[in-house]
Amino acid sequence: MKALTARTPRTALVTTALALAALTTLLARTIMYGDYFSDPVGLFCWYAACWVLFTLALLALRRVPARSVAWLIAAGAVAVTLTGLTGPPRTSTDSYRYAWDGRVQSAGISPYDQTPQDPALARLRDPWLFPTGAACTGSGLAPIPHTDGTRHCTRINRPAVHTIYPPVAEAYFLAVDQLSPDGARHKPLQIGAALLSLGVTGTLLLILRRRGDDLRKAAYWAWCPAVPLEAVNNAHVDVLGVLLAIAGLGLVASRALTRRAAGGVLIGAAIATKLMPAVVLPGALSGVRRFRDAAAVLLPAAAFAVLSYLPYVLLSHGSVFGYLGGYVEEEGYDDASSGSRYSLLRLVLPDTWAFPVLLVIVAAVSVYVMWRGDPRRPWSGALLVTGWSFVLLTPGYSWYALLLIALVALDGRWEWLGIPLAGAAVYVLAPTLHFQPSLSNIAYGAAAALVLVMTWVRRRARVREAEAATTASGHPHPA
Repeated sequence: MKALTARTPRTALVTTALALAALTTLLARTIMYGDYFSDPVGLFCWYAACWVLFTLALLALRRVPARSVAWLIAAGAVAVTLTGLTGPPRTSTDSYRYAWDGRVQSAGISPYDQTPQDPALARLRDPWLFPTGAACTGSGLAPIPHTDGTRHCTRINRPAVHTIYPPVAEAYFLAVDQLSPDGARHKPLQIGAALLSLGVTGTLLLILRRRGDDLRKAAYWAWCPAVPLEAVNNAHVDVLGVLLAIAGLGLVASRALTRRAAGGVLIGAAIATKLMPAVVLPGALSGVRRFRDAAAVLLPAAAFAVLSYLPYVLLSHGSVFGYLGGYVEEEGYDDASSGSRYSLLRLVLPDTWAFPVLLVIVAAVSVYVMWRGDPRRPWSGALLVTGWSFVLLTPGYSWYALLLIALVALDGRWEWLGIPLAGAAVYVLAPTLHFQPSLSNIAYGAAAALVLVMTWVRRRARVREAEAATTASGHPHPA
């Protein structure tokens, strides 16, 4: 019996390591398989298989002894993260805009003033970002105006519009450009994103350890297939916002006003990176009853977000909000009938009702979180608001869910991971299925159903535990 007991932790450790090895192998194969244009169905099948191995690795990790969990998660995070560096960006061209914005700023020009195709910036064009002639054949290239008789194009999407990214993101692009050697192309942004991703893992482990919580939760981020693909390979700047938001929530969980204020600054920096982290603010105010406690978070967050724009306002000749308004219109957020946004709401409501109803529901969830939430666990409330915002908005871009994955890693409610997988299905498969709303309905509907079922299961389990505790104490449970 003793020999069997001794072998059990070792077996769990070996099983987890093998599952991780299989996961990293398949992730590398997925990233090298192809891109968004060549075979989206095949690409998503490989990606879905990665999620299966991810699930198996998480199940195996449950039996690993606590003393081995931290280093195993860290080692797995490094291996999983490095797979994102095995190829150029596969399913998004956003990082090419990042590289361009960094290059423009290094030349002393505001990224908000001119578009990539503006002839005034032609001297800054690198051949790898702006191919010419025969190199302009292939997918993912946008044509740009020319007068010399030679075909010109760019890897940057929407080259005729101004940048959309907030100031902290732009400062990051500038820093990466300044640190990049000549001819590095897309790699510096991927390496920077890999370091940020590992920083998120480290921050999660630190917060969980300080709270005496189960470190295994960090694996929900560290080993998730969405992280090497969206945060590293595609180098989405969202990962910087995730790091700042998670670190901010970790500080907000403290009772000390100075630490809460520091957390507010970090959350403000996250908002000034990608705007979306603003959804964590209701969670940051979980259970707050005093005005000064709320002000300790909100005022530093607002001050940092506003002041971060100031250098760009002084440098720029035009609006520092760039293409933000056009993007909102393009994605159908202001007109539900023009796309697949709010698809679940539109199943039961007229199109014109979708957005107002969404606002009411999200506001109600936010009020619930602020009134009933646990101030020691602000990420739990943030997950609730963020998760239901995704379910109701049904966004078409899978990298938006990176923030939600990190919140799951702090909170532990794994059922919300169905949303990142649903977002990936919608993003990768939508062009093949001619952007049919049914795809969004099925994917996000299944994710929402999983959340509702597991919420019911967890509630039933708590009721049974309460009944068992009441019985054990000798007092009858009230009917």
